[in-house]
Amino acid sequence: MATLGDIGVSALINILSAFAFLLAFALLRIQPINDRVYFPKWYINGGRTSPRRGGNFVAKFVNLNFKTYLTFLNWMPQALKMSESELINHAGLDSAVFLRIYTLGLKIFVPITVVALLILISVNVSSATLFFLRKELVVSDIDKLSISNVRPESLRFFVHIGLEYLFTIWICYMLYKEYDNVATMRLHFLASQRRRAEQFTVVVRNVPQIPGHSISDSLDHFFKTNHPDHYLCHQAVYNANKFAKLVRKRDRLQNWLDYNQLKFDRHPEKRPTKKTGFLGLWGERVDSVDFYKQQIKEIDKKMALERQEVLKDPKSILPVAFVSFKSRWGAAVCAQTQQSKNPTLWLTNWAPEPRDVYWRNLAIPFVSLTIRKQLISLSVFALVFFYMIPIAFVQSLANLEGLERVAPFLRPVIELKFIKSFLQGFLPGLALKFFLYILPTILMIMSKIEGHIALSTLERRASTKYYYFMLVNVFLGSIVTGTAFEQLHSFFHQSPTQIPRTIGVSIPMKATFFITYIMVDGWAGIASEILRLKPLVIFHLKNMFLVKTERDRERAMDPGSVDYPETLPSLQLYFLLGIVYAVVTPILLPFILVFFAFAYLVYRHQIINVYNPRYESAAAFWPHIHSRIIASLLISQLLLMGLLSTKKAANSTPLLVILPMLTLSFHKYCKNRFEPAFRKYPLEEAMAKDIMDQTTEPDLNLTAFLADAYLHPIFRSFEEEELVEVRVDKVRVDRHQSYADNAQNSDLSSPSPPHHVYHPTSPPHHSYQPTSPSQDVYHHGSPPQYAYNLSSPPDYGYHYEVEP
Repeated sequence: MATLGDIGVSALINILSAFAFLLAFALLRIQPINDRVYFPKWYINGGRTSPRRGGNFVAKFVNLNFKTYLTFLNWMPQALKMSESELINHAGLDSAVFLRIYTLGLKIFVPITVVALLILISVNVSSATLFFLRKELVVSDIDKLSISNVRPESLRFFVHIGLEYLFTIWICYMLYKEYDNVATMRLHFLASQRRRAEQFTVVVRNVPQIPGHSISDSLDHFFKTNHPDHYLCHQAVYNANKFAKLVRKRDRLQNWLDYNQLKFDRHPEKRPTKKTGFLGLWGERVDSVDFYKQQIKEIDKKMALERQEVLKDPKSILPVAFVSFKSRWGAAVCAQTQQSKNPTLWLTNWAPEPRDVYWRNLAIPFVSLTIRKQLISLSVFALVFFYMIPIAFVQSLANLEGLERVAPFLRPVIELKFIKSFLQGFLPGLALKFFLYILPTILMIMSKIEGHIALSTLERRASTKYYYFMLVNVFLGSIVTGTAFEQLHSFFHQSPTQIPRTIGVSIPMKATFFITYIMVDGWAGIASEILRLKPLVIFHLKNMFLVKTERDRERAMDPGSVDYPETLPSLQLYFLLGIVYAVVTPILLPFILVFFAFAYLVYRHQIINVYNPRYESAAAFWPHIHSRIIASLLISQLLLMGLLSTKKAANSTPLLVILPMLTLSFHKYCKNRFEPAFRKYPLEEAMAKDIMDQTTEPDLNLTAFLADAYLHPIFRSFEEEELVEVRVDKVRVDRHQSYADNAQNSDLSSPSPPHHVYHPTSPPHHSYQPTSPSQDVYHHGSPPQYAYNLSSPPDYGYHYEVEP
């Protein structure tokens, strides 16, 4: 059992580690050579240029302005300057609401910590029960500050029960306010969105195959019949795996052509050459620029032929499509209603925004989805219990005194003071962190196998699996496994009737392990997050060996987005630990507070300067956050009831029975009041936005706007090749030049896949949309722009009503 000295050693190690990470970050971030690693968000937005373009040779790599070294910690106040409205416009609502989780943790735990430390510490310490049990149980100084130190049948338990009620009321109050605030922010955010393709589009899955009719004909007929006044067009989804391989090969060839063209422009006196054999090791030596131009020309012919094969073959059209409507109201009706008598056919749902679509899963049929989900559920169940083995090993490190009684031959090594302090104060949390490192990747793969079609849904499902894993293995598993090791000797030397009492007393004793875990993961781990050591190394390795053009450098700079599948469950674990141990072992709470404050500062900096969101879900994950904090409340109440039952507190324990029922009633109320705003799109709001569009833009060509919004990325890459102009001193990439524009005089160019457009007043026909409509064209890949202003509510609003 870790002592206060062991916790002190762990705190010292983690504080020094965090300080080293922060110092390294503060110095590395101001070096010109690292600018793209620590400020990629601003490069992507076009708000920053490389500091390496001017100055002498040394200044391109090292910051020679020594005044900046004196203000190397100014990133902290800078991270707090941007207001929440500016943050939403800069990074989206998902990022802003993600940060509100940390502020919610501070709002909840700051007053709880003050009350718990002032009242419960004195109540627990003055009982001194563990002083008389120290020969029977493995205890530490921290346990004497917990509820374990209160003698059985004591009236002092009424204090713990009273504070449990008080803390529950406070947490529910804060949850209600935050749910209300986030729901309001979501509605304002959706109202402030400019016209987006996903507002008019639904995804239709499991389209039935009618003999003698193609999938496109079936779609056209079905929606003409059932949505005659609102159906506009649909975009079929194609199985184009072979075409995708050709696209990737062309990208590689284009990259080599750019590299050799750049090389030639820098040294025009010498044309670059290469050998045509394997890896350029043998064969005829040819001009590199001409060779790659010829290779690209040949593959363009293959792509055009394969493209035509895909478009002509009816079997290549998958039973799924993106159906667009003339109004948001029409899309909302279709997305939120059952389309067929057979509930397994014509499955409709809101289409994800185009950059959120996970294309590989679109063709999975309904029956396969059900089977996949069942298999993955069984796999997750098996994985949870498989991980019990390393968790048990980690807990054995956390309880060395208990292990000594079973394996006394380890005592000479364990008893060395520094080794003992290191093992118990630092290594258990580090070992657990190591075992959890690859788990989010495994769970994300499982979520993809389940068949979800949106990246945001995939991440939420992976986050759910990881949360259950953390709850069972890290929390409950640590308590149960640790108890078995720690109390094994006592179990063998006492009557069976005393075992439940021993387990009840040992639950708060795990606080020492969780304190070490919080310091490793929540202090040093968060500091390592801002250092970005792995992206830093990878960027410079790519820059040295793989980057040949400016396009390569931009790809190497890709910062990714917040890792929600791992970060959100870890956050929810901290809420669980704080809520459970607030009454049991309140000394843990200050460690939780340090985590929330430090993590808020770090992630605010990362969201402003580093992360570039892959999608925007308008805070769709908030109901999950709310539900899991409620679950933490219920777990804490049940554990306290179980703990008090071992303390023979028969008079006080029944007072806790009503608390879980009140908590569940509060959760149901919040679910009915707020969750519809996160699950459904109100017809009232859809109609209001449609009327606004008709008033402000009566001549809007919506068909042209939606024409290519959900075009498969491989077809889009063929249509919109990047035009690269290579110069000696500069490489400029024009990302808005269409490949089709460059090939208008070539027989190789081919049209986009047909967009099936329905005109109620004329027979249906297939019309090809122009590649360059006016300002109404939908721009692919660019994040949406928002004019978010919470202080200026929209002219229309959605009023929540409690469902009966």
